Amino acid sequence: MESYNGTLQNKTRDFSIILAYKKMNNEINSCIEVLENGGLILYPTDTVWGIGCDATNEEAVKKVFQLKQRDDSKALICLVANDAMLEKHIEKVPELAYDLMDLSTKPTTIIYDNPRGIAKNLIAGDNTLAVRVASDKFCRYLIGKFKKPIVSTSANVSGNSTPKSFQNIDQAILKGVDYVVNLHREKLNSSASSIIRLSNNNTVKIIRE
Repeated sequence: MESYNGTLQNKTRDFSIILAYKKMNNEINSCIEVLENGGLILYPTDTVWGIGCDATNEEAVKKVFQLKQRDDSKALICLVANDAMLEKHIEKVPELAYDLMDLSTKPTTIIYDNPRGIAKNLIAGDNTLAVRVASDKFCRYLIGKFKKPIVSTSANVSGNSTPKSFQNIDQAILKGVDYVVNLHREKLNSSASSIIRLSNNNTVKIIRE
């Protein structure tokens, strides 16, 4: 028979899991409300803290460029929840892309040809889009529930260094978004993702290791 202490420990663990799930779900719902109204969120990603918005909303994307004081000719990354969402927004995903994602040892952003269903000011002049399938649980759940890609760009004013932790994020960024996610604020962030340019003819170019 399981001891009283063992039973109590199991119940405490289960209760903690339920609380963590409820907190994450509340944060996701708060984010979705902002995203649906064209607002900006500050959220933890599978790399660094990011500024995000609805990647299909041109006005929302414009707000991101303004907050970062960044030239809108410089493309931004967007995150998708899974392969199906990637395939929905890229006309043709090269088979090599799946191998690159599977074999990568760190989060990898891939620049694809011929995006579709995305805000025009997210698409680069050569008709490409930088996309990453999120590996972080919070990001996957958020994007999956939102049912649309979300912009992900580092939480800094253009020209300033990327913050390594939540505590290093500039006040201008914190005040410039509509919602700040209350999760993982204590963690030191990972480095930025690798970026690979993958053409439809399977030409591969490493942009950032």
